[in-house]
Amino acid sequence: MTILEMQGLAAKNAGRVLAVAGTARKNEALEAIAQALYRNQGYILSENEKDLAAAMASGMKQSLLDRLALSAQRMDAIVEGVRQVAALPDPIGEVTKMATRPNGLIIGKRRVPLGVIGIIYEARPNVTVDAAALCLKSGNAVILRGGKEAFRSNKALVSVMRDALESAGLPRDCVALVEDTSRESANELMGLTGYLDVLIPRGGAGLIRAVVEHARVPVIETGVGVCHIYVDGEADLDMGAEIIYNAKCSRPSVCNAAECLLVHAGVAEVFLPKAKALLDRKGVELRGCPRTAAILGESVVPATSEDWDTEYGDYILAVKVVDSAQEAIDFINTHGSGHSEAIVTTNYFTAQTFLDQVDAAAVYVNASTRFTDGFEFGLGAEIGISTQKMHARGPMGLEELASSKYIIYGNGQVR
Repeated sequence: MTILEMQGLAAKNAGRVLAVAGTARKNEALEAIAQALYRNQGYILSENEKDLAAAMASGMKQSLLDRLALSAQRMDAIVEGVRQVAALPDPIGEVTKMATRPNGLIIGKRRVPLGVIGIIYEARPNVTVDAAALCLKSGNAVILRGGKEAFRSNKALVSVMRDALESAGLPRDCVALVEDTSRESANELMGLTGYLDVLIPRGGAGLIRAVVEHARVPVIETGVGVCHIYVDGEADLDMGAEIIYNAKCSRPSVCNAAECLLVHAGVAEVFLPKAKALLDRKGVELRGCPRTAAILGESVVPATSEDWDTEYGDYILAVKVVDSAQEAIDFINTHGSGHSEAIVTTNYFTAQTFLDQVDAAAVYVNASTRFTDGFEFGLGAEIGISTQKMHARGPMGLEELASSKYIIYGNGQVR
């Protein structure tokens, strides 16, 4: 038996205990985790500093360093996220449907845990805690496989959480970390069919594509974020400039950051200089169509066909002038990744058309795409943003981590 198979077996056994632990016991464990993370944040931050130093020495770009970095403020947000998950209603055991058949059978549908969830992700230590908290509350054991860049941070976080679980009377193996960060361990996890019930990749396009193509266990695909902001011909242009500045610049490395700006030709000559003045604060490189370049001049890098389909994760923004809202919608449905899309407009009917026709997990009117986040949506945290169209789409909270089973009450019926 390999190390990963032993982890899988331990997680499966732990998951059986967790599945019937009950809400109060799970909440007690989550509170123990929150307190332990707070008490041990000095240790966790020191381990994170080692990861950051190694990443900087390897030449990791700034936007990715931002994903990797923890701070006292971010640790406070992580702890608060755990407590928010504990405060959420527990979906497990909820009977969502119950009916009596003509033969007297009473047939119901009850929410149950998925079982053992594997998560493969990159340099995002906050995912380690978010994923563990959501899996615990939804009654699922979890096997975490983070990237090598965050190994020390992840190991510290998981060690603290496992100790807290044990102190709360639940098995330590409800949360496990794959300590081998080689490609071989990722490949083995993708094929761990006897132990994993579902695998969730969270990261860049390359990681997600590799998991979807090679996994032999069921996969919930989370999203590459090629997100657009469309500024309509009937828009509040000051609002639009603030929205694109926030959507691109607040955290360019995350999947809900805007990667492409579409502007109606009727307002482009006024709006583009206004938006550029804000984007220049962060030195955003604009890669634009010929009409964009004609308005903004030589500061615009000519866009290539690849730019319309790229998740930059950096201070780079593709810009295109369009002639109508319908052209913007068609462009988004062609080049978007199904993650988050936004329109800025004062026209109610244009907004409704955009909401109806844009094919994405989250569609906004007059707001930044940066709100596509479990915490912001009131889910406490998220396991990822699903861009597929199965049972889970958008920020994946507790209900999306549950399956269902039919429960049938009879009094001797035979067929």
